[in-house]
Amino acid sequence: MTRLLVLAAALLGAGTSSSEAGQPLSMWQVNGPQSRVYLLGSIHLLRKKDYPLPAAIYDAYRDADKLVMELDMDDMDPVEGQALSNELGLIQDDRNLSDLMGADLYAQAKQLALAAQIPIGLLDRSEPWYAAMNVEIMLLIRMGFNPLYGIEKHLADMAQADGKEILGFETMRQQLQFLDGLSPDAQRELLIQALSEGVELPEIMDSMIGAWRSGDVKFLEENLLADMQKYPELNRVIVIDRNIEWTRRIEELLDDDLDYLIVVGTLHLVGEEGVPKLLEARGHQVTQMVDRQESARERSNGVHWQANSLQPSQISTISKSSFPAPQSGQRQDSGTSFQRVRGGIPDSTSPSSSL
Repeated sequence: MTRLLVLAAALLGAGTSSSEAGQPLSMWQVNGPQSRVYLLGSIHLLRKKDYPLPAAIYDAYRDADKLVMELDMDDMDPVEGQALSNELGLIQDDRNLSDLMGADLYAQAKQLALAAQIPIGLLDRSEPWYAAMNVEIMLLIRMGFNPLYGIEKHLADMAQADGKEILGFETMRQQLQFLDGLSPDAQRELLIQALSEGVELPEIMDSMIGAWRSGDVKFLEENLLADMQKYPELNRVIVIDRNIEWTRRIEELLDDDLDYLIVVGTLHLVGEEGVPKLLEARGHQVTQMVDRQESARERSNGVHWQANSLQPSQISTISKSSFPAPQSGQRQDSGTSFQRVRGGIPDSTSPSSSL
């Protein structure tokens, strides 16, 4: 993702598959009277070489009774997902992308797309926010990042194998509506930003890669969060409002007697309006976690990603739709406002993961 889109998403990728013991992580812990809650900054698309993750992340996974992610990761039907994406992401009348962008901005977008080798003509029926999401996916796949290697997919696979329940904060429709509900100006800005940083994306990714792996909160706040705050509407809709809602739900979990691993975009976990600070403001003690030394057995056995290679048909689906399908069979979890997973995992992650 470009910088602005990564801000809307969080961070993507890890630079190396090893971490030093005692090194800070993009993961926090908060304790309730009888429960532990781990807050892990997510990596939505990764490369195979980025595995295994730091050992402490697997410790948190094993300790957790349940997982909570931004999305309910169950019943990701690509057909339904495409229909939802078409409904909200494609222009429903006889206008096209150039009409929605305006002549001057569209001319700028065409020049930027040419420099980034993006076939913008293929996005002519897309709303600007949806075109931006497709641009970011095209660029990342070109760089070797794969939604099948994302941390949510990785942990969902493990949870399915272990019979561990997964909950979701939001539905796919809600996530798409966050973007579809942005003002026309914010949507145009999103697309121009995605295209303008396309050429610089490898360098941008290098900076973000190290920051995620090392839990460099200062870098995240002074660079990525500061950039996001230049776009007040996007920051409010994608980050602040959701942080407030998630904090409320996390407090419900802290009153439980179970342990939870919560996986959300890393940007939601930094800054004064990030979830850890919001929890602290409500009287909870929140601790940034550090990695531990991997044992010889772990180094020998490893935790390896078993995803198949991304097939052309999947790339096509991602570049057209970029979102997993809406969730079927959802209901409110008793006592909390979560969507309950009923088994199964998605075929791919999506720009909802970009949130």
